[in-house]
Amino acid sequence: MTDKDTPSSPSRRSLLGWGGAGLALGAAAAGGAVAMARTDDAPPPDAGSAIPFHGPHQAGIATPVQDRLHFAAFDVQTSDRAEFVQMLKDWTQAARRMTAGHPVGEGGYGGLPEAPPDDTGEALGLKPSRLTLTIGFGPSLFDKFGLAGHRPEALVDLPKFAGDNLDRNRSGGDLCVQACADDPQVAVHAIRNLARIGMGKVVIRWSQLGFGKTSSTTPEAQTPRNLMGFKDGTRNIAGTETDRLRKFVWVPEADGPQWMTGGSYLVARRIRMHIETWDRTSLQEQEDIFGRDKGEGAPVGKAKERDEPFLKAMKPDAHVRLAHPDANHGATILRRGYSFTDGTDGLGRLDAGLFFLAYQRDVREGFIPIQRNLATDALNEYIQHVGSALFAIPPGVRDKDDWWGRTLFSEEA
Repeated sequence: MTDKDTPSSPSRRSLLGWGGAGLALGAAAAGGAVAMARTDDAPPPDAGSAIPFHGPHQAGIATPVQDRLHFAAFDVQTSDRAEFVQMLKDWTQAARRMTAGHPVGEGGYGGLPEAPPDDTGEALGLKPSRLTLTIGFGPSLFDKFGLAGHRPEALVDLPKFAGDNLDRNRSGGDLCVQACADDPQVAVHAIRNLARIGMGKVVIRWSQLGFGKTSSTTPEAQTPRNLMGFKDGTRNIAGTETDRLRKFVWVPEADGPQWMTGGSYLVARRIRMHIETWDRTSLQEQEDIFGRDKGEGAPVGKAKERDEPFLKAMKPDAHVRLAHPDANHGATILRRGYSFTDGTDGLGRLDAGLFFLAYQRDVREGFIPIQRNLATDALNEYIQHVGSALFAIPPGVRDKDDWWGRTLFSEEA
């Protein structure tokens, strides 16, 4: 334990002035420091409505951000390729039905009285709640099923960053499913039923519940705040900005491999916030750390939240200054992060923070250089990365005959 972890200790930054080094948040903190994820310029649809499952890209990336998250990483148990492929097909059919607001089985929750019901039933009568389900494949999957030759060059092993304190039980995974919805029960129901269908073939390695989306969906809507009380996600890629999505998010055919065309890469990081230490830090110091004021969210020296920041007016280790695209050779990512609170750590402190989700065309040109540049971020005193994973997100499911991962597992892959 360090001095900053004790309830009575003063903030080290109060003693060190502009000093502050150590744990990197990446592009995860508030204030919209990086041009990150806004999902749509239009008002979001009704919270009870359904988002189309089929399309060239998977839903849950550039679609409007929902209020709740259930994210699960799985490890593969079977060595039978055909069995695993059939599970992906079964998962796709279940996802197709659940995102439309229907029970998993064709016959509803029923079936033979002597057998378990087709659907677990807790979402019966609930609206679709804009549920999206997004699947991804981790680096370790390519050690299985003869897939080694199909691992994308961009699916690298993430380097160790300054200040990382990663828990292997909250990191990695052969594949992942991101469930986002406006009703937490709908999101949990989706992951539960996919895990049930996959029993004996896959097992959940770790999972994370999230609330309080940390990415704005419309420019005219109020920007959400993270658990540090600062507006989060001011500068975002809009879901209607097709040119920027094409440049920074979607994998083009030229990047290869062919099976990833139309897909993306997802970095997931569990970031613990030292809430109690932060709450004893002066307002001026908090604003200096971020480079924005806490009330309006305006950058230093400006009046409005969306005024263009003047980076040199900020302290050298201000988060906005270090994470801005101008400080990272234009690196830009699309964010869909969520806040979390998972009880206490046994010492009376909240186990709370940000579950950071960033989509990009290539992590080598997105998350990795941004995260390295944040090694001296003043915010590092107050946060720590404790979980990490990277996944290749395949393209979308085209129609009713398509399925998750077909481009990878087909003979043409």
